[in-house]
Amino acid sequence: MDRTGADVAAHLAKVTPAARRRDAEALAALMREVTGREPELWAGGIVGFGSCHYRYPTGNEGDSPLLSFAPRKVASTIYLLDGVGAHADELGALGPHTTGVGCLYIKDVPAVDLEALRGILRASLERVEAGPEGFAEITVTG
Repeated sequence: MDRTGADVAAHLAKVTPAARRRDAEALAALMREVTGREPELWAGGIVGFGSCHYRYPTGNEGDSPLLSFAPRKVASTIYLLDGVGAHADELGALGPHTTGVGCLYIKDVPAVDLEALRGILRASLERVEAGPEGFAEITVTG
């Protein structure tokens, strides 16, 4: 995945509907707090914080944000590099959401427990920064 160099604030200002824009702004602030990094816009409209280069045991490799989200029309998608399964207990306390293998979907950020979400994001960041569980190699690059 590549960074686009586009302005994150301008991207978020164009998000529709208004509730999704509100959620995107809240997620950007939360991830900025958790990571201590500024957001960058990545391909596909993904707002990412930090960066890493990863290689899976299969040999597939690439670059990715350490934590990221994408404001989509139906829900905000939060990408967890360590996978959703690593957060099963915490997800029980989160509130209304759905999941994929590595994605957490939230339709209404104010409806979830922000402390639970903050804990999930911190734990994911710590696991990824600690190294290779689930990866053959992972190198934090930013």
